[in-house]
Amino acid sequence: MGNWFVNNWFSAIIISVWMGLNIFIFVWFYFTYEHGERFYYTRHLLGSALAWARAPAAVLNFNCMLILLPVCRNLLSLLRGSFVRCSRTMRKQLDKNLTFHKLVAYMIALMTAVHTVAHLLNVEWLNNNISSCSLALPQDPQQIPTYFVFTSIAGLTGVIITLALILIITSSMEVIRRNYFEVFWYTHHLFIIFFAGLVIHGIGYIVRRQGEDSYKKHKPLFCHNRTEDWGKIPECPIPQFEGGPAQTWWYVIGPMVIYLCERLLRFIRYMQNVQYRKIVMRPSKVLELQLVKKGFKMDVGQYVFLNCPAISQLEWHPFTMTSAPEEDFFSVHIRSAGDWTDKLIDIMEKLPEGAQGPKMGVDGPFGTASEDVFDYEVSMLVGAGIGVTPFASILKSIWYKFKDNDPKLRTRKIYFYWLCRETNAFEWFADLLKAQENEMEERGMGDFLTYKLFLTGWDQSHVRVSETDVVTGLKQKTHYGRPNWDKEFEQVRNENPTSVVGTFLCGPEALGKVLEKKCGKYSDVDPRKTKFYFNKENF
Repeated sequence: MGNWFVNNWFSAIIISVWMGLNIFIFVWFYFTYEHGERFYYTRHLLGSALAWARAPAAVLNFNCMLILLPVCRNLLSLLRGSFVRCSRTMRKQLDKNLTFHKLVAYMIALMTAVHTVAHLLNVEWLNNNISSCSLALPQDPQQIPTYFVFTSIAGLTGVIITLALILIITSSMEVIRRNYFEVFWYTHHLFIIFFAGLVIHGIGYIVRRQGEDSYKKHKPLFCHNRTEDWGKIPECPIPQFEGGPAQTWWYVIGPMVIYLCERLLRFIRYMQNVQYRKIVMRPSKVLELQLVKKGFKMDVGQYVFLNCPAISQLEWHPFTMTSAPEEDFFSVHIRSAGDWTDKLIDIMEKLPEGAQGPKMGVDGPFGTASEDVFDYEVSMLVGAGIGVTPFASILKSIWYKFKDNDPKLRTRKIYFYWLCRETNAFEWFADLLKAQENEMEERGMGDFLTYKLFLTGWDQSHVRVSETDVVTGLKQKTHYGRPNWDKEFEQVRNENPTSVVGTFLCGPEALGKVLEKKCGKYSDVDPRKTKFYFNKENF
């Protein structure tokens, strides 16, 4: 538990605060509607379903206020820059933006289900009770739930909101997002309909309460058993009712404005000219694009969103940059992994040599966990397949820093692990590692970079004895099979007994869970000894 606390204490506090606020809001509004005297006669008609409808609605408003903020990437980059002087613990929370986005979405889904069921019960019980009630409430006694749902503003917008939410959530499942990204992308934009319906959902004033002036003159606890005297005695005038004001827009207007500014900034960046410096087809159907854009500045490990109008006007896809900040261009390596990337690679392969590619929109750069790599004395970099891209940027930047004798470089040791299934995936990256090998040897710093390449699709039977590696041509031999992470973490801990080690992953979720557990297992609660901090790339 102590080791887990080292990596996750601040995240646990944030989630606890968020959950506590949800519980507080739910309980507060539940008791307001369940025991508030101004809702006494409304409860007489609707029963406890009134409170069960309104409390989830309040929680929905709170979470709809939050749902857009984690995907406002420019806002996150601004905050990350503001936290440069703060602890790495604060900055790490920004890298978990999508996790929080999902948690908020799950809460919205749960509260929507409770809210919908409760209101359906409200309409049913209202229809059953109003005909026998002597109160002159402005409801139609002939109204049935189906009629209400499809004719009132609240009912119709409720149906639209719910259908949009169902499509957004179901298309966000991992299997769909990974294999049918276009489905995920387009259905996620139903959030526009969701928020539009949400803002106007309450303007029908469906949930009514006793008016404030009426309540001052007519006290329900005194008058509810004296209905025959209503309007006849001054203590019990006929009660007047009013609908509560629509409140959702109070919550969501700020985040909506921020998000609109995000999209406006994306459009401005899209209109800026981007030139192709170089287009290279690498092995394993990996496309390298070297691009130049006026005023573009980046940091190590950052990513950009690319849009190619020749393929789709609306689709934007994230790619980690493989260039270093010291270079006068920025580059991305794009693996064939779906319809959009396949079409882009096909277009580039058909271009005449030296020709400019199609128009490319670039949004970014945006910060990631890898930006913090130089804040650690010791770093473990783990890439799986094309997930090596942020570490290409880091290793290039290190090469430039050593070349320029940068005095600000704090890092004294890097462990680099790259996992691939096939041999040709190593080819495009081997040149960079060779340059690193030579640079470190010339400076007498051969121990600065320890790298291990794992060929997971092969086994030891494929090995031939050679002075250099038969796969990469590097002096460091390729390992066959999967890493023994217990052995690797034990080695790093033994070699760095008093260091803070940053562990960075760009790879699959399953591997992330393994590494996060190892960080907890091999971290020492004693602040004077080795501690591992886990960081993962999230798009």
